[in-house]
Amino acid sequence: MTIAQGFSEIPPTAEDRPRRRSPWRKRKRNFLLSVQSKKGIIKVVFEKRKGCVKVETALRKEDRKSMFEGFEVIQNAPMRDYTTLRLGGPADWLAFPANREEILALYREAERNGLPVTVIGRGSNLLVLDGGIRGLVIRVEKNMKDIRTEGNRITAQAGALLSAVANAAARAGLTGLEFASGIPGTVGGGTVMNAGAYGGELGNVIVRVDGVTPDGKALSLSREDMKFGYRSSAAGELGLIVTDVTFELEPGEEEAIRARMAELNARRAEKQPLDQPSAGSAFKRPEGYYASALIDQCGLKGYSVGSTRVSEKHAGFLINTGESSADFLALMRHVQKVVEERAGVRLEPEIRVLGEETL
Repeated sequence: MTIAQGFSEIPPTAEDRPRRRSPWRKRKRNFLLSVQSKKGIIKVVFEKRKGCVKVETALRKEDRKSMFEGFEVIQNAPMRDYTTLRLGGPADWLAFPANREEILALYREAERNGLPVTVIGRGSNLLVLDGGIRGLVIRVEKNMKDIRTEGNRITAQAGALLSAVANAAARAGLTGLEFASGIPGTVGGGTVMNAGAYGGELGNVIVRVDGVTPDGKALSLSREDMKFGYRSSAAGELGLIVTDVTFELEPGEEEAIRARMAELNARRAEKQPLDQPSAGSAFKRPEGYYASALIDQCGLKGYSVGSTRVSEKHAGFLINTGESSADFLALMRHVQKVVEERAGVRLEPEIRVLGEETL
């Protein structure tokens, strides 16, 4: 199974890529191989503009209709409707599984048809490029959000919102997740990136992560197995699709827990542009620095590229006011370049970038 991965670095511009002389240089696109299969035409393509080789599948119309039959799937789904940035071109197919078995079945169907698979959560730290995402996108969210409490442990499906789990903990008189009450993502996405805020991280309260590997194996990982780090975990390295997460919390008083949640959320609302489309913090915190402070010190607050700008309220947030992922990507690149030139620090994206720049 081929899994589509996000970019760990912002994709380079055409100007940044090394120039090479090539037998294909006079053409925009060259087909190296075209094979007729039972499911249509498979083409191996050299992309001069992107400097890479990729596989394209052109399925027959009748096969496109029957694919993923029996699942909740949208074809040519506009990804701007499924990210908090409200940006992104179409996904060929977007699926909403209800359980682990459906995730595995979707993988098998995609593999049978030679399609790459991309797994996302709510899309709260995601930039989908204007060209959209090829193949199948599995969105683990609305149909997988059950939350169960047993003693001082809470087990939540990967699609549950972190805010919902924090509220369930408060109702049960369990403390330890107050910091997560204002994080807009899901349990699955938050676990993979070890989401955190105000001195807390999910890795500190997670005791077990259940999921499936792309080859169909069920896998359970302990906190130690997960190797949580700053905005990272072993789940990302393994390509694990998280299905369930168990948190271990401490007994507390509901009133005090809710008071702490209210305090943190008020601080968040005061300092962050929560009323505008963003993907949260655009860059990870460099060791010994704060990304937002570096961006501010470089005079970039309010700087804009097209329909995207650096927030005047919090320089670590990039705000979208239009419909262009290209503008957002250009602003990310500009901020990286200026901060590196003026402060000598390379900012690493915290936002996951997926898809193709053009259709």
